[in-house]
Amino acid sequence: MPVYRLTEHLIFPHPSEAEEGLLAIGGDLSMERLLLAYSNGIFPWPHEGLPMLWWSLDPRMVLPLSEFKPSKSLRQTIRRKKFEVKVDTDFEGVIYSCADVERKGGGGTWISDEIIDAFINLHHEGFAHSIETYRDGELVGGLYGVSMGGFFSGESMFHLQTDASKVAFYYLVEILKQWNFHFIDAQQPTDHLSSLGARPIVREEFLDRLHESMQVDTIRGNWGKLIQHNFRPQ
Repeated sequence: MPVYRLTEHLIFPHPSEAEEGLLAIGGDLSMERLLLAYSNGIFPWPHEGLPMLWWSLDPRMVLPLSEFKPSKSLRQTIRRKKFEVKVDTDFEGVIYSCADVERKGGGGTWISDEIIDAFINLHHEGFAHSIETYRDGELVGGLYGVSMGGFFSGESMFHLQTDASKVAFYYLVEILKQWNFHFIDAQQPTDHLSSLGARPIVREEFLDRLHESMQVDTIRGNWGKLIQHNFRPQ
C-alpha cells in the first residue's frame, strides 16, 4: 500500500489506506487541515528530519467514558484536594511542559515548535484545551488535547509531582461525562491508560464511533469559562 504525499489541497486519503499506521506525508498544520484530520481519525506525529507525518493507527486506543476505572489511591488524592485544578488557564504552559518531558530511552520530544504553534492556534480558536493541576500556585501537571463533536483526542500530559497528571485526567473524564461526550481517543496504547480502562479497538470500529461522535455539536471556546464554579468530580 502506498504512503500518500499531501499537496496544498485540503484532502486526505481514507484512513483505512494507512500502512502500519502511516497514511500520508507533507502538508501543513493549518487549523483547517488539523480539524479535517481529527474529524477523520487522522493525527500528526512528526519525526525529526522528515516532512510532516500523518497517522491512522490500527488498533486504536480509546477510553469509553463509562469504562473509566480510577484507582483507590487516585480517589483518595482527589478527596484530599492535594492539587488545585484549572481548565484552559495556561494552555501554553502545559504544552511547553509536555514538550520538555524526558522520554524513556532518552529520545527527543515529538512536540516540535511547529506543533506547539499549531496547537496554540487551535486553542485560541476554541478547539484545543488544557486541564492543569497546581500546587501552591505552581503548575505541576496537566494534559492537553483536541475536542470535536463528542470525542476528545488526548495529545500529551506531564507531571512534576506524583499524581499531578492523573488528577488532571480524572477531572477531564468528569468534565466530559458532564457534557455527555462519547470517548477519549488515546491514540496509542500505554500501560497507564490500560490501568484506567482504556482498551484497543480495531480501526473500523474506531471510525464508526468517531462518525457517530461527530454528529454532536462541538463545545467550542474556553472551557474554563463554561464550567460552573461549583463543579465537583463524582
